[in-house]
Amino acid sequence: MTSSDRSQTVDVTRTYAVRTYGCQMNVHDSERLSGLLEDAGYARAPEGADEADVVVFNTCAVRENADNKLYGNLGRLAPVKARRPGMQIAVGGCLAQKDRDTIVRKAPWVDVVFGTHNIGKLPVLLERARVREEAQVEIAESLEAFPSTLPTRRESAYAAWVSISVGCNNTCTFCIVPALRGREKDRRPGDILAEVEALVAEGVSEITLLGQNVNAYGSDIGDREAFGKLLRACGRIEGLERVRFTSPHPRDFTDDVIAAMAETPNVMPQLHMPLQSGSDAVLRAMRRSYRQERFLGIIEKVRAAIPHAAISTDIIVGFPGETEEDFEQTLHVVREARFAQAFTFQYSKRPGTPAAEMEGQIPKEVVQARYERLVALQEEISWEENKKQVGRTLEVMVAEGEGRKDDATRRLSGRAPDNRLVHFTRPDEEVRPGDVVTVGITYAAPHHLLAEGPVAAVRRTRAGDAWEKRNDTRASGPAGVMLGLPRVGAPAPLPPAADGCAVR
Repeated sequence: MTSSDRSQTVDVTRTYAVRTYGCQMNVHDSERLSGLLEDAGYARAPEGADEADVVVFNTCAVRENADNKLYGNLGRLAPVKARRPGMQIAVGGCLAQKDRDTIVRKAPWVDVVFGTHNIGKLPVLLERARVREEAQVEIAESLEAFPSTLPTRRESAYAAWVSISVGCNNTCTFCIVPALRGREKDRRPGDILAEVEALVAEGVSEITLLGQNVNAYGSDIGDREAFGKLLRACGRIEGLERVRFTSPHPRDFTDDVIAAMAETPNVMPQLHMPLQSGSDAVLRAMRRSYRQERFLGIIEKVRAAIPHAAISTDIIVGFPGETEEDFEQTLHVVREARFAQAFTFQYSKRPGTPAAEMEGQIPKEVVQARYERLVALQEEISWEENKKQVGRTLEVMVAEGEGRKDDATRRLSGRAPDNRLVHFTRPDEEVRPGDVVTVGITYAAPHHLLAEGPVAAVRRTRAGDAWEKRNDTRASGPAGVMLGLPRVGAPAPLPPAADGCAVR
């Protein structure tokens, strides 16, 4: 954004709301969009408010019926806008990049359409639409500025996304994202570490390195071992307690990364490794550049180096041409890998992808039956793996908003080092999100653990202080937005993206 663009501000009484769909990359982009709007003078609409002066849809192009959901939501806003002069609606993200002028044609009450490469232009586009009284459509074909140079409104005070790359160099036949987000572009390591250090200085104690193929980091700067080096460098940052990353690609997963994970104490014993299919034939049709043997070999090496690692995955059921034998190969890998968790998806056509035009589309009832068999197997394995945690003593970072039944059960919730969700007895002393408790696991369910005894220890942290400070500030008035390097905070854990989405 130019200096003249950044000078455009609005009345501070105008409010905004950002509605996010899709993957972790979209969530992170929405933090940037919120930061940009607050930097331009907008105030965030109260939670649960029905109306805002500016509503921004950050869209996904790979979820099933993504366009129908968008146009349905836009349709519901049309009468609201008609009775509220001055209200503006903006649409960005992957669907905006793909559909461009179609959005304004189908929903002429939309004021701004912007793409994945020019999110920094949102405030000036809104102002231009207001002055000219006509829709502004601006879709950049390549990245104008790395998103992390933009202002940010982080959603958490104790954990943060840190983007290390954007774009994707793969050509998976089920995925349209590379066409929408472009070729991979890596950030300089020094810029990444500077952002991490700034976040830690603000009180953040957990960061998640984010990329569309996060462990391919370095291909753009000519260093195949850059990702392992980055993990080790994060290990030298004082005050940074937990480092995670998502999502790696099996093709780029190298032994030096496994060594860095095992030898860097603050890199957590957790790995999300998308499988997609256990069949070599299906992987070939998907244009995934690894095979079953390679995938299981990585899992074996990780488990040898990090025995307590929790490994999760993504699986697509019913890809075109998938036979019963192919599906049995997927079940075989699930049994061998013993994933702590699997995010499973039924294949559905995505317009613009090669897979949508392939022969051998599987009938819905066959896909559904296979999906149910896979889910039943994985539920059984997840429960068995969680039962192995009973009797262990774990350090749990207290989370905000993760336990929907916490008030009713007099419990609190948080994440173990391996990212398992733990519900624990509320201690007598105050604990805040970002603080760390030591608990003994007494019960396991397929998707969470319970610590029903008394908390063994409470460690108040700088991250907890940051959460307390942020909430005190919000109670007294809106906080400012840092320019360039972002403020503290980050995502509540999200499920990995559906088949073909940006982070996998």
